[in-house]
Amino acid sequence: MSTDVEGILRESGALLEGHFLLTSGMHSSRYMEKFHILQYPWHTERLCTLIAEHFRGQRIQTVAGPTVGGVILAYEVGRQLGVRGIFAEQAGSGREFRRGFTLAQGERVLVVDDILTTGGSVVQMLDAVRRHGAVVAGLGILVDRSGGRADLGVPFFACHRMDLPTYAPAECPLCAKGVPLRALGGSQSSAAKT
Repeated sequence: MSTDVEGILRESGALLEGHFLLTSGMHSSRYMEKFHILQYPWHTERLCTLIAEHFRGQRIQTVAGPTVGGVILAYEVGRQLGVRGIFAEQAGSGREFRRGFTLAQGERVLVVDDILTTGGSVVQMLDAVRRHGAVVAGLGILVDRSGGRADLGVPFFACHRMDLPTYAPAECPLCAKGVPLRALGGSQSSAAKT
């Protein structure tokens, strides 16, 4: 099985090239559609193995991820480490553990997520863990697209790092060339106007 993470991203259709409207409003020539990775259990298992092996021996007691994609990752990394996998749901401007999930004071938690861009959703997860008095033992990410700029103050591992270029709409070279802009995320067929 390939250990080339970018190859897995391309093979699964997760890494796309073109002209894309990001949820931030910025434009980019590359786009990560994370759910294309997660639809293939063999790719997801392989990437989760990289995270699990990195944190093996760190006395992880629970793996936690955010809804939606983080649920799959928390389950699989937890399975490989032999611990439980739980998730936190959106609650107002943060995240919280619901459905009876609890964390004990001092419990060592590995937080996992799919894509790290600015770190906003990951910070919400770290806060949710700490509110319970648990310890964030580490952070495992499939793809760090921050270009290594996100420093969240915890032991960190990314299966793959990439710096995806982003442009303000008024400064986008792809707009200047007239390349059609695509808005993905929820709908593969939607187009955006510049």
